[in-house]
Amino acid sequence: MPEQPGPEEDVGPVDGQVEAPVDGPVDGEAPESEPEPVRWQLGKSHRKVDAMERMRGITRYTDDIKLPGLLHCKILRSPHPHANILSIDVSRALAMPGVHAVLTGEDLPVPYGVIPWTPDETALACGKVCYVGDGVAAVAAIDEDTAIAACEAIDVEYEPLPAYYDPEEALAGDHKINPYAKRGNLSKDVVLEFGDVEASLEQADVVVEGEYYFEGTTHGAIEPHCAVAQVEPNGLLTVWSATQVSHYLHRELAKVLRRPAHTIRVIQPPLGGAFGGKSEPFDLEFCVALLAIRTQRPVKCLYTREEVFYSHRGRHPMRMRYKTGFRQDGTITGVSARTFIDGGAYSSFGLVTTYYSGQLLCAPYAFPAYRFHSTRAYTNKPACGPKRGHGSVQPRFAIEVQLDKAAVELGLDPIELRRRNDIGPDGMTVNEFKIGSNGFLECLARVEAASDWGRRATLPYGRGLGIAGSTYISGTNYPIYPNEMPQAAVQVCLDRSGRARVFSGANDIGQGSNTMLAVIVAQELGLELDDIRVLSADSDLCPVDLGAYSSRITLMVGGACLDAAQKLRRKVRAAVAKRWELPARRVTLIDRKAMDLEDPSRSVSIVEAFQWAEADHGLLGEVGNYNTPKDRHGSYRGGTIGASPAYSFTAHVAEVEVDPDTGVVEVKHIWVAHDCGTALSRRIVEGQMEGSAYMGFGEALMERHDVDPGHNGVHIGPSLLDYRMPTFLDTPELHALIVEAPDAQGPYGAKEAGEGPLHPSIPAIANAIYDAVGVRLDSLPFAPPRVLTAIDDRLALEHAGELPTFKLGRGRAGLASARAAGGVA
Repeated sequence: MPEQPGPEEDVGPVDGQVEAPVDGPVDGEAPESEPEPVRWQLGKSHRKVDAMERMRGITRYTDDIKLPGLLHCKILRSPHPHANILSIDVSRALAMPGVHAVLTGEDLPVPYGVIPWTPDETALACGKVCYVGDGVAAVAAIDEDTAIAACEAIDVEYEPLPAYYDPEEALAGDHKINPYAKRGNLSKDVVLEFGDVEASLEQADVVVEGEYYFEGTTHGAIEPHCAVAQVEPNGLLTVWSATQVSHYLHRELAKVLRRPAHTIRVIQPPLGGAFGGKSEPFDLEFCVALLAIRTQRPVKCLYTREEVFYSHRGRHPMRMRYKTGFRQDGTITGVSARTFIDGGAYSSFGLVTTYYSGQLLCAPYAFPAYRFHSTRAYTNKPACGPKRGHGSVQPRFAIEVQLDKAAVELGLDPIELRRRNDIGPDGMTVNEFKIGSNGFLECLARVEAASDWGRRATLPYGRGLGIAGSTYISGTNYPIYPNEMPQAAVQVCLDRSGRARVFSGANDIGQGSNTMLAVIVAQELGLELDDIRVLSADSDLCPVDLGAYSSRITLMVGGACLDAAQKLRRKVRAAVAKRWELPARRVTLIDRKAMDLEDPSRSVSIVEAFQWAEADHGLLGEVGNYNTPKDRHGSYRGGTIGASPAYSFTAHVAEVEVDPDTGVVEVKHIWVAHDCGTALSRRIVEGQMEGSAYMGFGEALMERHDVDPGHNGVHIGPSLLDYRMPTFLDTPELHALIVEAPDAQGPYGAKEAGEGPLHPSIPAIANAIYDAVGVRLDSLPFAPPRVLTAIDDRLALEHAGELPTFKLGRGRAGLASARAAGGVA
């Protein structure tokens, strides 16, 4: 995701990224063709490979790691939102029995950042703190209680400074928040224009303007952040971490600790959820590593739930001002967007977020002209970063409500308006991103039919349907730091017992990527998933992978795995064909057997087939690699950010019921149609679609991550009790409708399904609320007081004759009369 286009690599799509794998001779000759293989494993409803261990409660998460002599780390955190650190006295803490070491910012002075152009934070604060919760010192002690007491014994003298909680106020303020910032409190400013936007708006028959506010939200993963570190006698530092980017953590540990990378091992144990919240290094990982080095004992740090909320890195609050031009037939003429982004105290992924807030908006609709100006500011809040659908959920809310407003003004069906603006397959967006396969029109058709959209015109007051669409990337075209190495690599080894081992650096964070790799190997080699062991995210055992972010794993890691598995498939088929004296094209691997396609009665067990191949070739191991094609983006500055090998497409219809007396919105149904290219494992894809819709629904109605300026910048509710998320009883009926538009870039045509299905949830609910009660809610969340105020405001305007009565009907007319007479509280 560099600002400048990265190094050009002459690497095309991975061989075999089509539905029918290609097989042939092993020794580099042109592969022979064969009949399309049976879909032995693809598209089945598989159980996740680690499901039973998790269900039985025997999975060992990071906090379950217990080592001899283990010390516990606690971090002292700032009570001030903005202050200079005048002095730190740790002598009382060090004198306490059971305390083995204390760190301050002076011990870890090297600045870091997951984006190499913005290293603007240190593991512990150096010289100043930038938000309530900023780490100031770290203690290693014999137990947590002693570590907590030692933190309380540390004397810190602060000089409070003015704090800024609003990005526009911060930009105008005189006090610099982040000491590494180059231009006041400006984190990043991006202005890009494609086509003549002013002319496009002047030529429009209708121009829709709106201002939208997206409140910040956080991830809500069940597992808190946790890290354990240990130093071996030979000097090897091992860090176990609940991370979703073990490779980038490995790099930053080497940098901050000033230690050669080969002396560090990073292992990601099974993870209890992440959703983007563990996609960069955190203070606890650096602290336990250095404390383990200093004490020569293993050290563990587990965040409290309050610390999880303050570590944050969740959805950026955005204030978005949009102008969109339309012709009378509903087609878009141009879009202008001005966005202010609240970044919190540090950059995190903010450089990318600022681009994503505009770059990812240019599909599934064709924009003849487009301009976006996005400004990210530092504020005295916990740093914001990537949350599921990074950077593009907020602008998707704005544009989809804009489209709905235009449909009302033009008298068009909202689904029809979207159809008329579909960008189509195999084209180019206005900002020069190359689109491959596109199933958006089918997504619209599926949700239209499943929701019985035609009944919308007859729904009574208080009941409504809303539509929204979206697109998302299947991985980024360039890695976070520029290099010419593969973005993904996988090793597959076959055992003479008929099993396979897969070594992958990818991070399975609950989305099922380990299962996806097992499905690919099983499909290619005729195995069952129980025959395959996936070992992942261990920097000593597995090849480098860049991590679980930007929905990259299915396409990229899956492509690398397919590459390796097909090489092994060719070897096994060739060994069987040699003994049967047949062309290799006649041999297929299926159902734990090698079989003659022309004479299915002729077969041999996969165990024997593997042994024949091992006799011919020695150890049966192969490596697969994946790198992105180089022609997916424009050559302008920032043109690589948002470029992807393939794009998924989604449409939602939400059905809501709004109580006009209380403002309570109840979402009854969400129909989710998602173009995932090819569903490699149907149940997992459906689960991702439903989970995405659930998360968007929660953000729409309940979630709010913010601080209280009136109480010195403390979090408004840093607990799972106070931070409201939907329970099972709140959740609507979720209907997952898989759409398959295979893309040549993905393994068997597969694209992402982990983040894209979230985007339309929020605007679909907003548009459904309008359809139910005639009020536009352009600020999140859609909480009852906000909804009720909007209903009352509309009723007052109706009573004054400034608006027509909305949805005349028995219930509506009675409510209007009662409200006008003051009879309804």
